[in-house]
Amino acid sequence: MKRIIGCIAFWVAVGMLLMLLLGNEILGIICIAILMVIGYNLNCS
Repeated sequence: MKRIIGCIAFWVAVGMLLMLLLGNEILGIICIAILMVIGYNLNCS
């Protein structure tokens, strides 16, 4: 369980850094949607 929480915390931090660098909210929302679909397909299929 610690490894899962650590992995989640790491990727949340990466996402926050990416949004800080992008600065464009619409592009960020598109990236979030794409990554959520990819993550869902990798974990649930």
